[in-house]
Amino acid sequence: MAFLKSTFEKVGKKKAVINWSGGIDSTVGLYLLAKSIPIDNITVLHLPYEHSYEDEFLPIFDYLQINKAQLRILSIKPMVDQIKSDLKINDPFRLGNVIARVRMITAFDYAKKSNALVCGTENKTEHLLGYFTRFGDEASDIEPIQHVYKTHIFGLGEYLGIPNNILEAVPTAGLWGGQTDEGEFGFSYSEADEVLFRCIDTSKTVEEVEKEGFLNVKKIMDFVKKNSFKHKVPYSIK
Repeated sequence: MAFLKSTFEKVGKKKAVINWSGGIDSTVGLYLLAKSIPIDNITVLHLPYEHSYEDEFLPIFDYLQINKAQLRILSIKPMVDQIKSDLKINDPFRLGNVIARVRMITAFDYAKKSNALVCGTENKTEHLLGYFTRFGDEASDIEPIQHVYKTHIFGLGEYLGIPNNILEAVPTAGLWGGQTDEGEFGFSYSEADEVLFRCIDTSKTVEEVEKEGFLNVKKIMDFVKKNSFKHKVPYSIK
């Protein structure tokens, strides 16, 4: 929270916009925001494409003591479907990228209107795996939980008293029906965190970590390698 407070002071901003999905990452991010700047200075956007989680997750606003008037619920389906039609998109992955980018276009427009910073909700696991849409869900002005592994986010959520329906929700970006993060990975967050910590934080080799009994070490590190280019764009002549 000290990081958030000092950043807002440093850049001379008083307001924030955050995309809230009802998941653990955006809820923890919202909690940290609500404890760092005046609650009235936060605009919370819920931007469903197909399914809104409003009824399931709105009790979190009572828990955080946030006025529901600060929540803006806007279906992005008309905007996304127009792009889908114009570009003749029939690939769910392309469509997912469009959904993620339209959400951030909306967030940054709200931020422009209110002279606010866009608060991101990316965790360390997603960041290292490159599990994000360039100029979509990884686009932000400030990232309060990007240094925290996903399994630690759950632990933090429990510590903060985040309601169980959010803690127990299956992680998903909500990009298409039945889509889940771990279903796309082919491995669990818990194993990914163990492997990423060993291979990246402590610089162990794949072979060394495999000897510890982890089954998907190469698969996880191949996932990292495949998406590593995302951390380097745009490529340019220096």
